[in-house]
Amino acid sequence: MDNVRTENIDLNVASHAYYFNIADFIVKILFEDISKNNIDLLPSLNDFSISNNSDGNFLFCLYVVSVLPEIGICKNHIGSFDTGNGCVIVDQLESGEYLFSVNDICNNVCCELLTDKTFTECHCVLKGDASMRRFGLNNALMMIYAFAGSSKGALLIHASAIKYGDDGIAFIAKSGTGKSTHTGLWIKHIFNSELLNDDNPIIRIINDVPYLYGSPWSGKTPCYRNVKTKLRALVRIERGDCNHIKKLRPTEAFASILPCCSTMKWDTLVYDSICSNIIQIISKIDIYTLYCLPDRNAALLCHEKILNKKI
Repeated sequence: MDNVRTENIDLNVASHAYYFNIADFIVKILFEDISKNNIDLLPSLNDFSISNNSDGNFLFCLYVVSVLPEIGICKNHIGSFDTGNGCVIVDQLESGEYLFSVNDICNNVCCELLTDKTFTECHCVLKGDASMRRFGLNNALMMIYAFAGSSKGALLIHASAIKYGDDGIAFIAKSGTGKSTHTGLWIKHIFNSELLNDDNPIIRIINDVPYLYGSPWSGKTPCYRNVKTKLRALVRIERGDCNHIKKLRPTEAFASILPCCSTMKWDTLVYDSICSNIIQIISKIDIYTLYCLPDRNAALLCHEKILNKKI
């Protein structure tokens, strides 16, 4: 990030504005020059698009520009973090702002992102071909949403989620354990089950009621649904020699959920907000661990335990 150009920019130059409702928060994205970077880079947001929100109450605004605003002195190099499909390099400036570099699996810089301390006013520069710029912008948006939303009670969680009637269930696990496999078993064997999101659903508690939302971020599965349902339970998947489900104590539940959330442990406000959100969720719903085989009976057992219904 040493070669970032530093010039002042007029925020009003980005006149191509788009608005999105993601989990009942309004997000604004502005493109400075649509000849190269435009809304076509974000097809996963189509279902979330709304008309102009005139009251100006946004979760965050992201300006996609050709040159970042003037960058101050770097106070602290936070580090480089593996994302599974690339890495994110993080620096904090003396002003408290953050400077991120979003790199792909080949370590190509796809996006340079400058945010304020609260992630409400953000600017990014996209680099590379269309595929790289799409990757960079999508990942920047997901990070901004996770961190801006944390202080507003929103939790972006790494999970595969289903909607069963009026209920939502989120399945968490270490990568490769079988979250998507298990949701697939629900959809195949349990009538009225449908995929809500396969990688990053959003949880919010509104008026003491926990809700599960679809999001524009769904990993390798294109499931970008603007859908809201009540959150019934959260289930951690672990491989086992037989099918067995266990309800977790609050401390066990917290330890299971926290690693599945995008966090910044060095940022007290963000980290404390995410921890508080998790505690609120645990107080409202049951959390389970399902030790299972990748078979029909695992889905039926989980369904019976959570919903008190036998198929």
